Amino acid sequence: MAAGKGRKLVIVESPAKAKTIAGYLGGDFDVEASVGHIRDLPNPSELPAEMKKGPFGKFAVDVEQDFAPYYVVDPDKKKKVAELKRMLKDSSELYLATDEDREGEAIAWHLLEALKPRVPVRRMVFHEITREAIQRAVNNTRDLDLDLVDAQETRRVLDRLYGYEVSPVLWRKVRQGLSAGRVQSVATRMVVERERERMAFVRASYWDVEGEFTPSGAAQQFTARLTGVDGARVATGRDFADDGRLTGKGVVHLDEALATRIAEAVAALNARVTDVAEKPYTRRPSAPFTTSTLQQEASRKLRMSSKNAMRVAQRLYEGGYITYMRTDSTTLSEAALTAARSQARDMYGAEYVPDAPRRYERKVKNAQEAHEAIRPAGDRFRTPAQVAGELRGDEYALYELIWKRTVASQMADARGSTATVRLAVETRIEGAGSVEFSASGTVITFKGFLAAYEEGRDDEAAARAQAAEEERRLPKLSTGVALEVVRAEAEGHETTPPARYTEATLVKAMEERGIGRPSTYASTLGTIQDRGYVYTKGQALVPTWLAFAVTRLLEEHFGELVDYEFTASMEEDLDRIANGEQGRVDWLRRFYFGDEATSGEGLKQLVEDLGEIDAKEISTIPIGDGMVVRVGRYGPYVEEVAPAGVDLTTGEVADGADPNGTPRRATIADDIAPDEMTPEKARELLVQAADDGRVLGLDPETGHEIVARAGRYGPYVTEVLPEEPEDTDKPKARGRKAAKPKPRTASLFKDMDLATIDLDAALKLLSLPRVVGTDAEGVEITAQNGRYGPYLKKGTDSRSLTSEQQLFDITLDEALAIYAQPKQRGRAAASAPLKELGTDPVSGKPVVVKDGRFGPYVTDGETNATLRKDDDPAEITPERGYELLAEKRAKGPTTRKRAAKKTTKRTTKKTAAKRG
Repeated sequence: MAAGKGRKLVIVESPAKAKTIAGYLGGDFDVEASVGHIRDLPNPSELPAEMKKGPFGKFAVDVEQDFAPYYVVDPDKKKKVAELKRMLKDSSELYLATDEDREGEAIAWHLLEALKPRVPVRRMVFHEITREAIQRAVNNTRDLDLDLVDAQETRRVLDRLYGYEVSPVLWRKVRQGLSAGRVQSVATRMVVERERERMAFVRASYWDVEGEFTPSGAAQQFTARLTGVDGARVATGRDFADDGRLTGKGVVHLDEALATRIAEAVAALNARVTDVAEKPYTRRPSAPFTTSTLQQEASRKLRMSSKNAMRVAQRLYEGGYITYMRTDSTTLSEAALTAARSQARDMYGAEYVPDAPRRYERKVKNAQEAHEAIRPAGDRFRTPAQVAGELRGDEYALYELIWKRTVASQMADARGSTATVRLAVETRIEGAGSVEFSASGTVITFKGFLAAYEEGRDDEAAARAQAAEEERRLPKLSTGVALEVVRAEAEGHETTPPARYTEATLVKAMEERGIGRPSTYASTLGTIQDRGYVYTKGQALVPTWLAFAVTRLLEEHFGELVDYEFTASMEEDLDRIANGEQGRVDWLRRFYFGDEATSGEGLKQLVEDLGEIDAKEISTIPIGDGMVVRVGRYGPYVEEVAPAGVDLTTGEVADGADPNGTPRRATIADDIAPDEMTPEKARELLVQAADDGRVLGLDPETGHEIVARAGRYGPYVTEVLPEEPEDTDKPKARGRKAAKPKPRTASLFKDMDLATIDLDAALKLLSLPRVVGTDAEGVEITAQNGRYGPYLKKGTDSRSLTSEQQLFDITLDEALAIYAQPKQRGRAAASAPLKELGTDPVSGKPVVVKDGRFGPYVTDGETNATLRKDDDPAEITPERGYELLAEKRAKGPTTRKRAAKKTTKRTTKKTAAKRG
């Protein structure tokens, strides 16, 4: 669309959002994407030489002059900024239509500062992208909200000060390259504390009895569990503390012997009904989604990570399918209430809709987010069936989840009744003369909102138990009725440690503590995993030993910075700044320099007054019985505190033990979680390390011993080279010592087992690379195993192989046939595309998904864009593929970063922002 005088320029963040909005505005508008932020604080190393020694040299923030930030246009955005300036020259008005939260307001302000428009500027905000919403927004603009901009800038400066002051301490005392962050360090601490609880947990065993009873015949048979013995309640798992102690009062702790005797006695007798109680059952629907609850439910029901859930939600929002996805409000607009109630009435019947709309009022801690829950967009919701032709995979699944939750939130309660029956058996045995069994069952007579939606639960075992109870119908019974005992069996149980956090439960815990905000949950979870502090095991979040060391240092020397209440109070202070109730500069000054009025230390003083930090002690985690885990330069390892044979408690030395010997050490494999590293496991690893592997035999050609070992990166075989005797007569050469010969080493193939590999297989592995033969020109072709899998090599020309076994089996003719094929880029380029997405709207060329050397990517033959971490190649939609290509084109070719040039400082903020 050609630009001209009188045209209006609308700037949004993403190409997808721009495309949707452009369709709703008239021909007088040009809609362009900034592709996210255009300016930020540079790394100090990227500052111009003349600034590196000045006040901005340490943080790119002048802490002495009101914490003034120094912003630069990102190198990969300079082309985009120049393009926007050209478009602005031919425009009569500028509409800044970025998101309506702090981050969006900041992007709008940075655009204003970089573009320096001489035309009227209008701030255009909306929380859904529908024709009606966009038309309302363009006709009801406002000024830039400088309080929101201040709040975002305060957060950015705060994070820079925190990270740049604390991270170097971690570099010196734990490991180079580590990072600390205001929210990420606290989230990491939460995961570490949960793992500490699991490590300290002591299992307790307890027993009970399960019985099958019936008043008459198998059709009325039901299950009941032993709940009382001689008037005392039978102990269950909740009656034990985490250290294994019985803490329940007035309870009886059954062991296997007594439980077995009770079961045998009950099986030979009849039971009698002593009590029947029935009460109404009511269950209310959950509130519409907030950012937090959407991430939790997407994790439970769709197995999506928080990052992926937000990425999919972003696409749905930008495509006009849902409202803005970063919110902590559960409120629905009047139009949305009407739409949800109407749809529920049409689909399920009038009796499924209550007389008055349900309003979910919630105290919102931060006023900067959108003021409506996440719901389907528009004044009339499209059903999942209506969008099935437009949405696929994750996008359809998430839309359906949001639609169901929204409609169900305006439906009637589920109703029914819950019956509880108590049974008595007079066993007359020692220690259990009379026992009581109990059973409950719920009958739902009106499904209400459950006809549309049921919220998931984090505790799957508890969820299954509740579902079973709600599906169980007890027979009609009355007091005094005799029951036949069909079966009675003693059952043993063990208490279980606290469950590890999942992404869903960690987000929930962070929200409950007031840590982080809707816009930060997903990025925080991504950061602690990307930085190597946490990894996933199934859906559980497991801390690494590195996280233990970092958390301990922060707890002992920066305790307030990782204190949960202090972190939550910082979030509340940022909210006050966003509301105009708190000054940005005064708050940052108190945080960094301290508060004289309260004698509170600031961050600067905390770092300067650290004192001595014992790096070895900080990175040491005791696990009991004289065993410790240490976090070393090359990874974690287990170590005996004292040499073998020395009793730490008494100091006694066993016969043959060397009290001055070197303590034994063993590397800890990456797949061993911290709570699995018990003293017994540590001793097992030390024994494995001590035997130095399993000797397979001697290489008949060299006479060297061949050994199979378990290493940190997996099982491997290697040869043991003999020690070369030192030539004492030969004068020592000056300079660097000659390098010692390295033993041949080879990783086991994926289908090989360390316990069963033999000498022949090991020698074949060590024979690689294998010479396959030579081509007609005499160039040697070899078969090799590399980082990206097996391949052929001829000179500088490499070709992929499909299996590891081909390294040994491929013939010269087969190799020549592979080389006779045209040279392809990437390992999987010769294979068919993973998926075809259709024709790109910009280039007009077919877009496909391919698997490349560095992972899957989309391409139209001209532009390649790597898929993000959470993009599934099998599920990616055409729209997502086009979006990735558009973002890549907008960034332009990748260039090496140079020293950043100075751009406009924060001097015109208050005046420029009021323009228009």
